[in-house]
Amino acid sequence: MTIRHLKIFIAVCDYKKMSLAAEKLFMAQPSVSQVIAEIEQHYGVRVFERLSKKLYLTEAGENLLKYARHIVSSFEEMEDSLLKSSSNTSLKIGATITVGTCVLNDILNDFKLKKPNISTKVYVENTNVIEEMILKSKLDLGIVEGIIKSRDIITVPIVSDELTLVCPLSHEFSSLEEITAEKLNNQDFILREEGSGTRELFEKKIENLDITINKKWICNNSEAIKNAVISGQGLTVISQMLVRKEIEEKKLHAIKINDLKLTRNFYLAYHKSKYLSDNLKSFISTCMDCSIKLS
Repeated sequence: MTIRHLKIFIAVCDYKKMSLAAEKLFMAQPSVSQVIAEIEQHYGVRVFERLSKKLYLTEAGENLLKYARHIVSSFEEMEDSLLKSSSNTSLKIGATITVGTCVLNDILNDFKLKKPNISTKVYVENTNVIEEMILKSKLDLGIVEGIIKSRDIITVPIVSDELTLVCPLSHEFSSLEEITAEKLNNQDFILREEGSGTRELFEKKIENLDITINKKWICNNSEAIKNAVISGQGLTVISQMLVRKEIEEKKLHAIKINDLKLTRNFYLAYHKSKYLSDNLKSFISTCMDCSIKLS
């Protein structure tokens, strides 16, 4: 059993067809089939069920895949380290839009002081996309404000965040400091896209209260949403951290919703099988230190 066997096995699992895996690996399909046969012969188990020309992982196959990914990942990290590869001096960090705007700068600045030679590649997406990237090992770690659904991902709360309802100064709510949730019925709203933690929390809360709103705009850009509200397009619910300046400058008005609690956490998220290198441990430690400062 070699690393080559494991890499080919992983490729077949990822592409779900031996022919496609062979194409991606620049191999002949019989060679790929032979490797899978050698694995099954070596361990005395079937790793795939072959039904109607489709491949399905057996329980033994799923177990092997978990270990194979870890072994191949560890092997590649070892080679990178020994060869002093430049890829060993970088981290791939995912952040949701609110996190990227509100807290990521402080974290990155503090991490740079600890590890000046480590570069960080940052990918800003919504929670659903970050979760998928972690599961596919495209990220070392994510920082999200939404709920991670996969049990294969570990989440650690780092910062508490409050969502607030804001309206333009021309809106009827602009003379009020607080309202009840029922007042939101049939109001025009500018919302984040599906997969956003902000939108998911708000929609779940109002759904529980049988409140119906008009989704006038859907947008994945917080600045565009704020500008749309300022210009009178509707209301929005957004992180307090993102609208402090506009509220202070009286461009937006914040209203408390008495019977609607919109508090959530920002979370660190990483795969439960992820090898935590010294650099990644240092980044996690920096996040925890920043959470204390921001609390």
